[in-house]
Amino acid sequence: MKIKWTTPALSDLSSIQEYIRRDSEFYAARFVERIIEAVEGLKIFPDIGRQVPEAEEENIRELLFNHYRIMYQVEHGQIYILAIIHGSRDIKQKKNQPWNVV
Repeated sequence: MKIKWTTPALSDLSSIQEYIRRDSEFYAARFVERIIEAVEGLKIFPDIGRQVPEAEEENIRELLFNHYRIMYQVEHGQIYILAIIHGSRDIKQKKNQPWNVV
């Protein structure tokens, strides 16, 4: 399966890196590398993540990584990375839901 990063997911990744970079350039880069490694594992096991309860759609799933939710959609032999959201955020309150990107 091929992984495709959506624009919002890339923006989330960049924001996370910028936030951590305030304290440490090294740890910011390492954290982002680890997120990317976790996402790459989806190529082999695309259904490893749990269904996103808020989405109510079977093909919208998430990997839990540290305190972040990596949301993705499996569709037509592709894996779309939709968003990377801190677990403390209430996504039900968001105007645009992450799974409405694709």
